Amino acid sequence: MSHDQAVYLELLARGAAAEAYDRPLLLARADGAGPKELASLEHAKQLALRVRAELEGRRRREAELSALFETAHDLAGLRDLDAVLRAIVQRARSLLGTEVAYLSLNDPAAGDTYMRVTEGSVSARFQQVRLGMGEGLGGLVAQTARPYVTDSYFDDARFEHTGTIDAAVRDEGLVAILGVPLMLGSQVIGVLFAADRRARVFEREQVALLASFAAHAAVAIDTANLLAETRSALADLERANAIIQDHSGVLERASDVHDRLTELVLRGGGVHDVAAALSEVLGGTVEFTESGPDTTGAGGHATRHGDDWIAAVAAGGEVFGSLVLHGHPELDPVDRRTLERAAMVTSLLLLARRSAHDAEQRVRGELLDDLLDAPDRDPRMLRERAARLRADLDAPHVVLAARIDGPGGDTVARSEAFGGLDPAARRRPSGRADTAAGDTSARHDASARETADRQRLWSAASHLAATRSGLAAARDGGTVLLLPLGPGDTAADLARQTARQLGGALREPVTVGASSPVASAAGDPAPVAEAYAQARRCLDALRLLGRSGEGAAAQDLGFLGLLLADPGDIDGFVHRTIGEIVDYDRRRGTDLVGTLDAYFASGMSPARTKDDLHVHVNTVAQRLERIGRLLGPDWQSPDRSLEIRLALRLHAMSSAAS
Repeated sequence: MSHDQAVYLELLARGAAAEAYDRPLLLARADGAGPKELASLEHAKQLALRVRAELEGRRRREAELSALFETAHDLAGLRDLDAVLRAIVQRARSLLGTEVAYLSLNDPAAGDTYMRVTEGSVSARFQQVRLGMGEGLGGLVAQTARPYVTDSYFDDARFEHTGTIDAAVRDEGLVAILGVPLMLGSQVIGVLFAADRRARVFEREQVALLASFAAHAAVAIDTANLLAETRSALADLERANAIIQDHSGVLERASDVHDRLTELVLRGGGVHDVAAALSEVLGGTVEFTESGPDTTGAGGHATRHGDDWIAAVAAGGEVFGSLVLHGHPELDPVDRRTLERAAMVTSLLLLARRSAHDAEQRVRGELLDDLLDAPDRDPRMLRERAARLRADLDAPHVVLAARIDGPGGDTVARSEAFGGLDPAARRRPSGRADTAAGDTSARHDASARETADRQRLWSAASHLAATRSGLAAARDGGTVLLLPLGPGDTAADLARQTARQLGGALREPVTVGASSPVASAAGDPAPVAEAYAQARRCLDALRLLGRSGEGAAAQDLGFLGLLLADPGDIDGFVHRTIGEIVDYDRRRGTDLVGTLDAYFASGMSPARTKDDLHVHVNTVAQRLERIGRLLGPDWQSPDRSLEIRLALRLHAMSSAAS
């Protein structure tokens, strides 16, 4: 073997680039080799290049066959059509050495072809483009079922260029494009593409290779469609079988729930028992709610709200609430009817419970009325009546007077805080509103609101009394409660608890005044009436002190509380303290009492007092001078001013009650 042949064999062995085969010839010329030696080197070079080209072709064909074999293997184990199509596009791009490869499928309904899979694409617009039949290179391939290739797309007049397609191709930067059809028999179902972002000539072998991949892609799509149809048929059979089984199950559940609801009614079950039974039968979560979406217009039928079904619990035009079945977006007619039947049973149970509850509330109110109004009742009979209501009248109790202090509560007539209560007024049921024939519409509405507020307060108080083994009755525009005093509790504690609980139930402020503890209400009922008068005085004091919505007993109010507990000398205290001013106002028609009250309320500042009274500051000075002459020079000292302010409050309470 000559040295020349050895050089080129070495180049072939290490797979050198084609340019490297010129080097031995150039070196020989540089060394001054003769014509014969140069001719021999040229001949060896040409032979080596031919061998190299043959080896490259074999390697390329081997890679193509390997890729086709792998694609066929993927098709044999087809599970995911998208994964197979992506693999075909990736291998086409790799073997053809292009920058981009992509596949589109025809849409018979829309009459165009759309992008399905891309590899190497960077443009979102290009990845979403749709081509009409005959538009662009791809549309022409889809229409004619023939391969098309161009080395410069924008310079090729064979294709119908549209603004949308050209913009997408330009956005991707493509120049050279090859497209071959995806065929199922004689039908074109899509196009497989390979493209570069520079001018390029695709060889015939590359067109044939891409066509082979297109054939595999068509088989994959056809196989996937057949599998999808088979799965769909099996799913239809499974659904039909499931429907038959579900229908049988629904009938069994309907029979089961009918038996359970009948049993609940017979043994006096409650609302939550119905919900629990229904939850188990329907296989979901059922709850009773007192509020929810409006179902009054559903005509007694269950209605769907999102993923829930709701059936109104109503009777006689009154809606008590709803039965809500959660997490069942679909409900068959039989289960829907079961839910509606359960709602009807629930309404009957609620009506029965309400009747029993109302009867017990009336009995509790009547017993408390007797304790307040009939002190000569037989104690033994009072104890027996209390025992039936689970109340122990021999235990220490506290009397509490409660009133709503929301928007409606302010319109209720003030009570007589310092005795002299009219027995007929005390016994008047809170649910009646006396209206004169000539009342205006506004006064009628206010009276209706008062009546509704009193009814709500009485209902909440009655429920609280029943849970605390006490008594409650509607009285004097509000409610009176007789509650047992718990271990360690004081009357003030009980008043605050009651105000908080009633206010929370009604969602508006409720003011509660408490009496001192009553040792026993059964042996001698007279102290109950006295305690009620004390509780009412405490209630009115709280409101006049600006403490509406609170609960308190007399001992919470300091010296004022002592006066409330024993009001015998209140008028004397007021007269001794500010009687000169009250008498002066009565004789002269002035308002020194109001000026004095405003003066203390403004922090004893004449400037702020004149703003509150809307008078000149000189007028305030003159009135204060007159007050000083009537009360004495020390009227603004701390001790005297405290007594005067207390007397002003008591005078205001007495005036409001008269």
